[in-house]
Amino acid sequence: MPASKRRVPVSQPGMADPHQLFDDTSSAQSRGYGAQRAPGGLGYPTASASPQSAFLGDPVSNMAMAYGSSLAAQGKELVDKNIDRFIPVTKLKYYFAVDTMYVGKKLGLLFFPYLHQDWEVQYQQDTPVAPRFDVNAPDLYIPAMAFITYVLVAGLALGTQDRFSPDLLGLQASSALAWLTLEVLAILLSLYLVTVNTDLTTIDLVAFLGYKYVGMIGGVLMGLLFGKVVYYLVLGWCCVSIFVFMIRTLRLKILAEAAAEGIPVRGARNQLRMYLTMAVAAAQPLLMYWLTFHLVR
Repeated sequence: MPASKRRVPVSQPGMADPHQLFDDTSSAQSRGYGAQRAPGGLGYPTASASPQSAFLGDPVSNMAMAYGSSLAAQGKELVDKNIDRFIPVTKLKYYFAVDTMYVGKKLGLLFFPYLHQDWEVQYQQDTPVAPRFDVNAPDLYIPAMAFITYVLVAGLALGTQDRFSPDLLGLQASSALAWLTLEVLAILLSLYLVTVNTDLTTIDLVAFLGYKYVGMIGGVLMGLLFGKVVYYLVLGWCCVSIFVFMIRTLRLKILAEAAAEGIPVRGARNQLRMYLTMAVAAAQPLLMYWLTFHLVR
């Protein structure tokens, strides 16, 4: 008997093997994976673009960012110019260029100006050298620290007399600052009226007028420690010292310019400059006494 022939169905292309229990999906996955390959042929799927990269890739957004950066740079430059116009930051750095040796020599000069001989300010290529290299150069470090110390010493004096209060201490500080402002404005107006061509700047005036707080501190401290008699003695010495210091300093700033302009020494305008120098120097002892006499009892 001939062997029975079994008919095996021929699998069509794309159809699964009938004897296979599970469908083989590896080829489909590989085909799908291959379809997702990057054009470069590295075998990695193409990553979808993020919103940030899409925003940065937009030409309009790039123009907006560049325009915003230019506006910020222009605004910063404008602010720097305006600040330097009203508050000369670059010039202020010069007045705080001090060191410990300069501070010690300057304090000795303020208390004993009679021993000093050379009052000329040193220059280097038409520019005054930094204060730490020249004891005659004005600075703002000593006046600023002296003003703060004066306010603290005034609070101490009021506290020892059971008269301390924040309002009274604030009044003391604001009064001293107001007198300093009035002094500067009065001197600037006088220089304008007398038509003095000098290199004396507003910051120089603040520095020179602020040196009187050093003597005020010494007088009040000595008065608190040893009584009112010692206060008068120390303050009197400091008043005479600041008077001599201001005369010898401002004389080079105001009268030297007159000599350079060829103005006669005994001329009318030169006499006005001498009176102005004397008035500024004489006002310092009066203010030193006015701002301290009520602190020592």
